Amino acid sequence: MSQDSTTDTQQAGKALRIAFWVAQIIVALIFCGAGLFKLSAPIPDLATAMKWPGEFSPTFVRIIGLIDLLGGIGILLPALTRILPKLTILAAIGCTVLQVIAIGFHSSRGEFNVLPLNFLLLPLCLFILWGRARKAPISPRA
Repeated sequence: MSQDSTTDTQQAGKALRIAFWVAQIIVALIFCGAGLFKLSAPIPDLATAMKWPGEFSPTFVRIIGLIDLLGGIGILLPALTRILPKLTILAAIGCTVLQVIAIGFHSSRGEFNVLPLNFLLLPLCLFILWGRARKAPISPRA
């Protein structure tokens, strides 16, 4: 392999690793923001912003908020701290499953206006899953 090929491969690897971190930050911010909103906002305010929270029990809404928050934390923090970084992969699986369920849930209710966010998050979660499981895993702290 020539020197130029090695440099190109290293640059592509670096760019991809940066892309994984950017995706993780975006997903973490969205999930944590949504989770904190669902956990802290009064239910009538949530029902104004999104129709479904007004139609389900407050406990259910808060549990979904907690799941969102934990998914957002899990997608970033273990990889960032390198403490149990495999948890990032598990969080990516959970967030992927959550998006598939959310797409089905919102579609069944005719809430098509929220689907673009789900269709943005789904491939980002899959990208993180692929990247951290196969392409650029994070090594645990020594």
